[in-house]
Amino acid sequence: MPYSTSAMVVVLPLFRMLKFQFHNPKKDEVLVKVEASSINTADWKIQKGMLRPFMPFKFPFTPATDISGKVVNIGSEVTAFKVGHKVVCKLHFGKGGGLAEYAVASERDTVVRPEEVSPADAAGLPIAGLTALQSLQLIGTKFDGTGKGANVLVTAASGGVGTYAVQLAKLGGHHVTATCGTRNIDLVRSLGADEVLDYNTPEGQTLKNSSGKKYDYIINCAPAISWQTLKSNLSDNGVVLGVAQPNFSIILAFICGMFTFSKKKIKIIGVSLGKDDLQFLVGLIKEGKLKAVIDSKYPFDRAQEAWTKSADGHAQRERL
Repeated sequence: MPYSTSAMVVVLPLFRMLKFQFHNPKKDEVLVKVEASSINTADWKIQKGMLRPFMPFKFPFTPATDISGKVVNIGSEVTAFKVGHKVVCKLHFGKGGGLAEYAVASERDTVVRPEEVSPADAAGLPIAGLTALQSLQLIGTKFDGTGKGANVLVTAASGGVGTYAVQLAKLGGHHVTATCGTRNIDLVRSLGADEVLDYNTPEGQTLKNSSGKKYDYIINCAPAISWQTLKSNLSDNGVVLGVAQPNFSIILAFICGMFTFSKKKIKIIGVSLGKDDLQFLVGLIKEGKLKAVIDSKYPFDRAQEAWTKSADGHAQRERL
């Protein structure tokens, strides 16, 4: 049976609401009635053509990959979910589809959402939450109290990835310094950061903490910071985890690092689903150990407003 859905569709250079029909989910898919979706930086970069060198999207295109909602139909081979299950999904990045009333997700990219976790809180986890978690896993962070803490810097800590990175780094036993703008200092401090640097100050611009101690790891969520600034703040064997879209100096440093013996390295982070990782994050939200920081919430019929706010750089944590 065909389903009718309204969706926000990018028809270059426009962004408009359209209604169209689609059929039952494929054998390994679930059909989800969307209760909340999250707008990520990559979503509006698709509309602006900023990701064209990396992913040749075809238009028209319905953006957003992070959704939560309720299963309303399942494919013939789906075994993990039933109609009525509340779920969190990461849609295929090249296909999108999250800014719609209904969306189709692969069973392997879907996890159960407990009643204690709201749709809005869950919808921010698949991209931002997983990026933060997997960055910390890459440096050996343990979340069971057995790990050895390190000196960690999180830049742009009030953004989507940054808010999760600060909290998860503290859960992993690290000492966390964070950077953000003046208006978000109290927010970032409330997330557990040991020291917060205002990036409008000389200390914030140079990333220098009050102790003068170098960082073992820098989770860099700020695209404008140069490699030289990051490198000068690393310990002898320090590593930069590049979360933000890399600037030229970062790309050059990454390439050079493959052919030199420098102990200071940069690693470009790309998120993979990892159902166990996503379920782990959902569990932390349920237990109250992780907080979803939401800038603003919009009803679906105001999606254009949320999109514009995010694309203009005024917020990074919208839910619809």
